[in-house]
Amino acid sequence: MDLFDNQNDGLKNLLPCDGTVNYYGKILSQAGANAYLDTLLNTIAWKNDEAVIYGKLIITKRKVAWYGDREFEYTYSNTTKRALPWTKELLELKTLAEQLSGERFNSCLLNLYHNGDEGMAWHSDAEKDLKLNGAIGSMSFGAERKFMFKHKQSKQTVSVLLEHGSLLVMKDTTQTHWLHRLPPTKLVARPRVNLTFRTVAR
Repeated sequence: MDLFDNQNDGLKNLLPCDGTVNYYGKILSQAGANAYLDTLLNTIAWKNDEAVIYGKLIITKRKVAWYGDREFEYTYSNTTKRALPWTKELLELKTLAEQLSGERFNSCLLNLYHNGDEGMAWHSDAEKDLKLNGAIGSMSFGAERKFMFKHKQSKQTVSVLLEHGSLLVMKDTTQTHWLHRLPPTKLVARPRVNLTFRTVAR
């Protein structure tokens, strides 16, 4: 099921059942999105992501960063990160995501994909550090990339094209019942920066 032709109604649930995903489309002007992309690429404390899989340390080409209200610890893939203090631009974008979605966030995991060769395998964001059924606001900058959901039981899939300067919000029981991924593609040569605003359980 592809949703490329009807993306911009943020009130429409893109999932047919068992969760809620709202895609708001582009929420910034082209110039504004370009300016934020440049700032994020050059001012964020990017580091190669690490994962421990079957006891072996894996270092990814994709880079990540973790920011928050305070030094939250966040553990996934058997590694733990400690949040850095917000930058001015991240706070501006967090406020915008909160105003549009009506949600509140206290942290942000950022991902830098250098080109279409880099992606994310099927997973759900249901780590114990996060608020149960809490919303995740995903803001995208740079290369447009296809984003996919797959129901854990029925295997039904839903796809959406994430545009430069756009916002997607996953909430309710989405992480319980659905997996999501960013599939690699040979058609994209430009970088993409993805901000995922989250709520760490206090």
